[in-house]
Amino acid sequence: MATVVTLTSDADARLVTQHLQSLGVWSSALKNNAGSVTALTLSAHSASISFDALKRIPGIAEVLAAPSGHPRLDERRGKAVQINDTTKIGPGQPPTLMAGPCSAESAELVDAVAAEVAAAGGHLLRGGAFKPRTSPYAFAGAGQKALTWLRDAADRYGLGLVTECMSEADAGRVSEVADLIQIGSRNMQNFSLLRAIGATGAAVMLKRGRSATLSEWRLAAEHLLAAGARDVVFCERGIQGVDGETRNTLDLGAVALLSHIDQLPIVVDPSHGAGRRDLVQALSRAALAAGAHGVLVETHISPGEARSDGPQALPVNELYTLLRDHRN
Repeated sequence: MATVVTLTSDADARLVTQHLQSLGVWSSALKNNAGSVTALTLSAHSASISFDALKRIPGIAEVLAAPSGHPRLDERRGKAVQINDTTKIGPGQPPTLMAGPCSAESAELVDAVAAEVAAAGGHLLRGGAFKPRTSPYAFAGAGQKALTWLRDAADRYGLGLVTECMSEADAGRVSEVADLIQIGSRNMQNFSLLRAIGATGAAVMLKRGRSATLSEWRLAAEHLLAAGARDVVFCERGIQGVDGETRNTLDLGAVALLSHIDQLPIVVDPSHGAGRRDLVQALSRAALAAGAHGVLVETHISPGEARSDGPQALPVNELYTLLRDHRN
């Protein structure tokens, strides 16, 4: 909902508008029955200005806005998320590398990839035991046994583990093995699942829905926190685009806003952000420059043989340069 500022009786609405404009704030006039401008609405796509700063502008009498719909999330402002004993994600922390295969196809593959992720300086192993697939005939993951493969490999190489939970029935088991539970894009507004995962008290990585607004994304995080989740890390993975050459549109504006303005932990998934391997390195650099606190990438020992998402998976040797320019 837009913020509204009321004007003093002697205010010059034109000068107030110019002052707001100089601060990067878009405004529209509201008139009374006599045709006089008595208030201004401030657009949501304006620069972020505090209430106190607005009240100091000559001619502004009062600032009106609806109360926040996500008070628990607001309390997380400026705080990093403790993932495990060695890794934090968020403001003030070095960028985090989370990498692994789209799907945990076998214990041998998971082990081989985990070894490379650790050697490249990665922090968390990623991999799917349960995979939501558009086609009912596509490989949908190895299921419960894959959770064991992922946890064993992560422990063997000193990595944390991030993996997706798709079902309320699996929330307890996934929370036992994962350091960070992933909510996939398709499930961002599956509120029953959000409540079940929140109730485990886990830290959660919340991927943005392909058509979700920022407000909807924040409120999904609030659902998790209200249900008991310990913390939430946002993950931008691309929204619905208009050009098939980049499957999705990676919203770096949203990354900059959540990082610099909301001061919330946010990472980027450049693999899904464009759906093509040859853009992952460039999009990773762009995301980190925009303020992302880490990247989540798909990688495989032999991408040509991957059972899911092979065309967007990086060969493991490319992990070694992924964060090179952004390490402290």
